[in-house]
Amino acid sequence: MEQVSLELTVGPVAHGGWCVARHEGRVVFVRHALPGERVIADVTEETTRFLRADAVEILEPSPDRVVPPCPYAGPGRCGGCDWQHATLEAQRRLKAQVVAEQLHRLAGIEREVVVEEVPGAKDGLGWRTRVQFAALPTGELGFRRHRSHDIEVVDACLIAHPEVEAVGAEAHEWPGAAGVEVIASSGGDRAVVVSPRPRRSVTVPELEAPASILLDQGKGRTVPRRGSGVLHEQAGDREFRVAGSGFWQVHPGAAETLLDAVLAYAAPEPGEWALDLYCGVGLFAAGLAEAVGPEGAVFGLESEASAVRDARSNLRDLPQAQVERGRVEEALDRFQIERADLVVVDPPRSGLGREVVERIAGLDASRIVYVSCDPATFARDLKWLAERGYALADLRAFDAFPMTHHVECVGLLVRK
Repeated sequence: MEQVSLELTVGPVAHGGWCVARHEGRVVFVRHALPGERVIADVTEETTRFLRADAVEILEPSPDRVVPPCPYAGPGRCGGCDWQHATLEAQRRLKAQVVAEQLHRLAGIEREVVVEEVPGAKDGLGWRTRVQFAALPTGELGFRRHRSHDIEVVDACLIAHPEVEAVGAEAHEWPGAAGVEVIASSGGDRAVVVSPRPRRSVTVPELEAPASILLDQGKGRTVPRRGSGVLHEQAGDREFRVAGSGFWQVHPGAAETLLDAVLAYAAPEPGEWALDLYCGVGLFAAGLAEAVGPEGAVFGLESEASAVRDARSNLRDLPQAQVERGRVEEALDRFQIERADLVVVDPPRSGLGREVVERIAGLDASRIVYVSCDPATFARDLKWLAERGYALADLRAFDAFPMTHHVECVGLLVRK
């Protein structure tokens, strides 16, 4: 496509790290811009309905604009961060506007939203405890450019946690690797998960700090090549085991922050029957089980086999908690779950979907706590839950991913 440059006046923020502008009546989604700015933007993609573009020159900057702290941030560079060119306060306002707009547009809900800071990310940097690098055929590491398979080679990542950077993965070549994930747990463990290229073996370099080395076998399975590969994470006064590259919140303060928010909304009482769907390694199930006590019960569902094993280990001192493997769409029926006093859901970015919403609404729970990492699918599911008699009673939003467009929401739904 021949390079086309446009002079644009940038409008409001849109979901996904874009701002919206218009050119000759067509919508233009612009990256690296801020609302109110006048920019020169290079068109990067054209469809019949809209254009995508990168702001390459700022003619009239927003007062919220700053120089990106990372040298790899900017048009055509690393695609990992969306808002390095905005102050942290502005980033949170933009995220709040996106959540509010999605609630209004998709769910018909009018609500003022505030995005709260999560402790543990000074200046919005040094927070990411799990970093996935892509590898060039030469073995150099970097990150994919935005909407591209091209890799931006880096020698450091400013949003990576210092304990991740201590491994020094970017300083070495990884022959035979397609990707390398570096993990630093709150319990002091480090692990490196290596994904080999097809029919290739990986040469692991000498690293700058001790770490377990695991080989990714696909579909969530890893095998240790050095060390146990078991990580220990802390949330509140409990320790959680997470095997390999299993799921755990990447922001060091996010797990405890979200746990506190979920328990405050769920308000579990002794003797109650609670469900924890998409329960992972048991973070919320543990808090619920402690609250409902021996006379209550918690039933967790998780589709990932290694997470189920970890959850059972993490909850072994709480006999009132049971975790089973299965997809929510079928497992509630398989285990004959017909009712619950309260339900906690923490689905993937794709959300619950209509089928799961219908099934959950039929459990007759007095409250549902919904943890979401995507405001669009969150709002869509809230609309469907409203059709089944559940109203959004309260909402909190957290900046668990500074410098990116991602935001974590926790909503309380109660029966109308």
